[in-house]
Amino acid sequence: MTTMQRRLGDAPAPETLDPEERMSVDELRALQLTRLQWTLRHAYANVPHYTRAFDAHGVHPDDCRELSDIAKFPTTSKADLRENYPFGMLAVPQDQVRRIHASSGTTGRPTVVGYTEGDIDRWAGLIARSIRAAGGRPGHKVHNAYGYGLFTGGLGAHYGIEKLGATAIPVSGGMTPRQIQLITDFAPQVIMLTPSYMLTLLDEFARQGIDPTSTSLQVGIFGAEPWTEQMRSEIEERMDMHAVDIYGLSEVMGPGVSQECVETKDGLHIWEDHFLPEVVDPLSVGSSGQTPLADGEEGELLFTSLTKEALPIIRYRTRDLTTLLPGTARPSMRRMAKITGRSDDMIILRGVNLFPTQIEEIVLRTPGFAPHFQLELTTQGRMDALAVRVEARSDTPADRRVAAAEELVRAVKESIGVSVACEVVDPDSLERSVGKLQRLLDHREK
Repeated sequence: MTTMQRRLGDAPAPETLDPEERMSVDELRALQLTRLQWTLRHAYANVPHYTRAFDAHGVHPDDCRELSDIAKFPTTSKADLRENYPFGMLAVPQDQVRRIHASSGTTGRPTVVGYTEGDIDRWAGLIARSIRAAGGRPGHKVHNAYGYGLFTGGLGAHYGIEKLGATAIPVSGGMTPRQIQLITDFAPQVIMLTPSYMLTLLDEFARQGIDPTSTSLQVGIFGAEPWTEQMRSEIEERMDMHAVDIYGLSEVMGPGVSQECVETKDGLHIWEDHFLPEVVDPLSVGSSGQTPLADGEEGELLFTSLTKEALPIIRYRTRDLTTLLPGTARPSMRRMAKITGRSDDMIILRGVNLFPTQIEEIVLRTPGFAPHFQLELTTQGRMDALAVRVEARSDTPADRRVAAAEELVRAVKESIGVSVACEVVDPDSLERSVGKLQRLLDHREK
């Protein structure tokens, strides 16, 4: 790392942190309880879905006297938001809503979320806090390649960049050659995008004959999809910059629910003054009397919003699998470990559970492979089969391709316990990402 990049990796000055970031654990827990009680009353009184759900569960907002009482309340799923499409989950009149976002709706009705003016301001503040934690500072230029539109990434990041006092470069996704030109010409210090699209930009740097380590970029803030430590190493080594994680989802707010701090890079600190996290057993979540797992145990992540006005969310099932850990860079705020996968992305292959990120780890440590791959599930006879299609690097000879494929097959069998096929394809032959990457193609017989 250069001297400037090492300086960027320093912790922000304490006086620049938000007051909530400097709270003691006791102060933070007291604030959470007050805000949780308000949220439960707000949702119960103004969202018919929550009125019915609480009543059916036999609980009332007044039953929440301490933070652990959240376990008494029912969970919320993506299906609940779809059943109340489009505006049934709003807790304020529609004339108080200043913005609407929605999911893509590729698997059914989209999930719709709304924001009041206060919601947007708080969201911008949390993105600003996140960028500062990642190493961005007022006056920096931020190349924002998250998609603009109904997806929360682009506009969410944009407002936070400006709130921090940085300069937003609203590039959005796509037009990959032009992205390289703008990075070269505008000289931003920070870039925000999905990690898979960063790999696409790295390929474009190579095509244009530009050394990516020669750019002005000092930190990349990557989110919207799971990524591994191996991918972090790949990006940091090829870009000579810091790569840090940001987490969020539209149903909870958008990006900026939690953020990795550049000085530690040891998991994402959850902004607990605005969100109450739980980790639960995904097989028992939603059942009567179900309670969270202890910190340090892996399970499905749930979030309850604490300050949202337009669309409060109670115990939302993210489907993301992680572990809650003690705070480090922000001692009072718990961390969440990197997402290992999603409970609905888990592949069950001949009785063995595996996630695309496990394959990614093996691909990235296998010499001769580029960091671009896809998984294809098919039916062979009565059994499911999984094939890994992975690109070779441009300088990988034919005999090394064969050896690398054999190494991957062996590593998957040894580390995950399942047999897969491996097809090595030519460089630049797999579809490139301009947003979230579709890793899995399911062609099994239904």
